[in-house]
Amino acid sequence: MELMSKHFSQLTRDELFEIYKLRVAVFIVEQQCAYPEVDDADRAAYHIWLRDEDGIQAYLRLLPPGATFDTVSIGRVIAVKRRQGLGSRIVAEGIRAAREIFGAGKITIEAQTYARALYEKAGFVQSSEEFLEDGIPHIQMVWQEE
Repeated sequence: MELMSKHFSQLTRDELFEIYKLRVAVFIVEQQCAYPEVDDADRAAYHIWLRDEDGIQAYLRLLPPGATFDTVSIGRVIAVKRRQGLGSRIVAEGIRAAREIFGAGKITIEAQTYARALYEKAGFVQSSEEFLEDGIPHIQMVWQEE
């Protein structure tokens, strides 16, 4: 499995197409949620993914402070094959990249509530009550360097 990490400005057309195709398949089609999946935050983001001969297997976007929160943030987390450790691995890579690229000591996410355990395993702590985002239960969570 190959790890890829590129700023939006470095992505090839084919990479961007594959990323958007995956995100739309999961967040729009699979989750039956009509919302603006492709947004302006993508332009500020680092896109991090794990790929093999079959394509992208896990993905997330890493956003600088001020793009969505005052802190660095991670979002759009996907593991194509679930319950195989890919989600944990891509989240760990996102934290590592946040520290390396932005010197992040704190990372904020809005996690779908069902995935809370995945993020807790990575060191995130719930920091809000549950709320609906586009009709899906979410919680805000924070990772903080000790």
